[in-house]
Amino acid sequence: MTIPTATWRIQFRNGMTFDRAASLVPYLKQLGISHLYASPIFTATAGSTHGYDVTDANEIDPSIGGRAGFDRLVSALKNAGLGLILDIVPNHMAASLENAWWRDVVEHGEASRYARHFDIDWSRRLTLPFLGDAFETALDNNEITVQADPDSGKPALAYYDTFYPLKPETWQECETDVLALTDRSEMAALHQRQPWRLMCWRDAANELSYRRFFEITGLVGMRVEDRGVFDDTHRLILELVHSGAVDGLRVDHVDGLANPQAYLTRLRQQAGPDCYITVEKILGKDEQLPSDWPVSGTTGYEFMAALSDALVDGSQISALRKIYNDVLDKPVNMAAELREAKRLMVDKNFAGEFSTLLTLAGDIAAEENALLPENNLRQALRELLIAFPVYRTYGTENGLPAADSELLQQVANHVKSRTDAPDPAALNLILRILTGDIPAHTRQHATTFRIRFQQLTGPLMAKSVEDTLFFRQHMSLALNEVGAEPLPRAFSLDRFHAEMKVRLERQPDALSGTTTHDTKRGEDARARLYTLSEAPAHWAACVARWCEMNRSCVVTLDDGRAPKPSVEWMLYQALAGVWPATLQPRDHAGLAALEERFLAYVQKALREAKQRTNWTAVNDDYENAVLDYARHLLSPPNTDFLHDFTASLQPFIQAGLVNSLTQTVVKLTAPGVPDIYQGSETLDFSLIDPDNRREPDFPALQQMLTAHKTPLDSDPAHWLSGQLNQHVIASLLQLRQARPALFRHGDYLPLSAQGPREDHLILFARLDSTHALMVIAPRLALKLPDNAGECDQTAPAASTTIALTAPLSHRRYRNILSGEVMFVTDQITLPATDTGLPLILSSE
Repeated sequence: MTIPTATWRIQFRNGMTFDRAASLVPYLKQLGISHLYASPIFTATAGSTHGYDVTDANEIDPSIGGRAGFDRLVSALKNAGLGLILDIVPNHMAASLENAWWRDVVEHGEASRYARHFDIDWSRRLTLPFLGDAFETALDNNEITVQADPDSGKPALAYYDTFYPLKPETWQECETDVLALTDRSEMAALHQRQPWRLMCWRDAANELSYRRFFEITGLVGMRVEDRGVFDDTHRLILELVHSGAVDGLRVDHVDGLANPQAYLTRLRQQAGPDCYITVEKILGKDEQLPSDWPVSGTTGYEFMAALSDALVDGSQISALRKIYNDVLDKPVNMAAELREAKRLMVDKNFAGEFSTLLTLAGDIAAEENALLPENNLRQALRELLIAFPVYRTYGTENGLPAADSELLQQVANHVKSRTDAPDPAALNLILRILTGDIPAHTRQHATTFRIRFQQLTGPLMAKSVEDTLFFRQHMSLALNEVGAEPLPRAFSLDRFHAEMKVRLERQPDALSGTTTHDTKRGEDARARLYTLSEAPAHWAACVARWCEMNRSCVVTLDDGRAPKPSVEWMLYQALAGVWPATLQPRDHAGLAALEERFLAYVQKALREAKQRTNWTAVNDDYENAVLDYARHLLSPPNTDFLHDFTASLQPFIQAGLVNSLTQTVVKLTAPGVPDIYQGSETLDFSLIDPDNRREPDFPALQQMLTAHKTPLDSDPAHWLSGQLNQHVIASLLQLRQARPALFRHGDYLPLSAQGPREDHLILFARLDSTHALMVIAPRLALKLPDNAGECDQTAPAASTTIALTAPLSHRRYRNILSGEVMFVTDQITLPATDTGLPLILSSE
């Protein structure tokens, strides 16, 4: 198997085609990338912006160039010596009539050959939740008619431009021409005879008859645990792997599958031992990837979370937390807030999935002749789901693995310790179902329950934490990221080093990502926002001043103040993260461009919080009030605020750029395969999708790389443009390609320093039997103006030293960034003045 030395993620669609991607290959080669890492390329719904809504798993999307364009891209990559990794989506497909399999199921119901391809509950009619209102209302409003499908010519129920095919028997045996039906009762009767029923999209959370992807009704779960379904959905994928066109696969949302381990084993068997495979999997606190999964690791969310330990000022985090509590005028109990978010998901957003589990538990109780009231089972199941601390367990028809049984027992003990603990008998039944400790005659139902439970805990966690809690609690937006720990914790370099040692041991070939298409903000916005932890009192004073300057735009609505103080805190922090490094108050065009992006983010943030507005019940008055406030912040006439904001932000911008460069260096030298998201090789201040899926300026990136010079200098323009980051990447990737064994298997050795800068450095070495690499990178670099009164503004009076022992000491090293060759004895002495540049020394 060829392990990538570095991947570069590209987003197809939205104008990006295979031929355009092929034109970037010389740039990627010069940058030092070994593998292009492609977003899904298979045919998706018309106008798809991401490709995860696949309609044909065995066709390469014509909209991005089709098979011919794909082959041209592969040829360009192979000629340049680059490989290709594909993002595949085994968990779901589009629940769209553009999907021929889905259309066949709609038309023929359970008699369709694809009826078991999709994860559908066939004990009832297939639900199609795509109406704007109830079916009866739509019928009364003449929104539903019987028409000939313009593509097939067959009769269909037409809802605006969508034609739902009728089951052939229901119209072929009709005594009258079904196309002549106009009577409401006759059309209702025709609808009633279908294997499906149209319903309002708002009812999907309660009534859906198929497994969906998270809360997205337009994506239907696939039963790839069935060998036939696996074969049908992976035919082209495997052909591309076996032909040598594709070198690796990234498995999307592996936790959504019925049996991830069995799926990955089959995928490995079919793809062969040389295929590089990673999985999108979010690991909880102290959780590791199952050791029996035949993959190289995850896509790297845990690496991104670990970086916060290196870049957050752990000594000040409690002060920041206290200040945020003061903003809210009450202490934040994050455990209670997490519980509330998960309760909302269980009771409302995933009510249908919960109801399915409850019914199954009731059936098993009846089969065991256990007299358990439904309400007792409901309470026990609800509490167990809410208390679940990780994405899922990995039970099969044989029960749970030992480690998962132990975890389940810990969760159960927590549930039992609550003052409102559920009925012990009900809780015990659910635990026995999950562990497999049940009579043989109930095992089939128990297996179904176990799989459904495990397929729910992941979406429940994701939607509770990433898409609810992180939009409600705003103490530090930099910490509200995919894969982050939602509960308060300490931050320390020791913890970061420990995480890297475990990473080297457990998944040295996993991807190390810092920005993805799913992150809440770009890596450089996050790097800048980390610096707020270094000066919480100063930041709070700035926010208080800005709130006063814009107080006239706060309004009082029937449901309260808009925006309330916590939302104001969020707005200023989010604006600080996304603010272009060189944007000035007089740049009206720049402000307008930023406003468009910022307002889209604000609206999404308000709806994801699900407090005073949400996606299914929009509160226009509230949203408009907050959006008007945000719009005012970026209004050119708001000159006093804009000048104050821009000036106050400068120290954070400068320290953020140092953080950006440091996290780049760490990503390229710590254990793991560095993954670079398109355009983030310079600077990425993007917000949540779709903002983070905008196409970067590729010609500018290419020109910048061609123009870079060695040795590296610290020209401010190079910092602000991101050219420094790009140069560092190009330099380090060249070294990674020359010494792959060092970066893949070399020891990870934390180093320590003594002197004034000892707390402001990240120090570690990589070492194998032949080569050594030492990394000395700055952290906590914020320097406030002299009158800020929070940070030490004086330069250290003495130097800082790093003691070295064999085999790092007494060797000749080359400075990767300057090209200088030096002999290092038993210590390195750093100058008193910090330039912000890392020192990366490679043994000669």
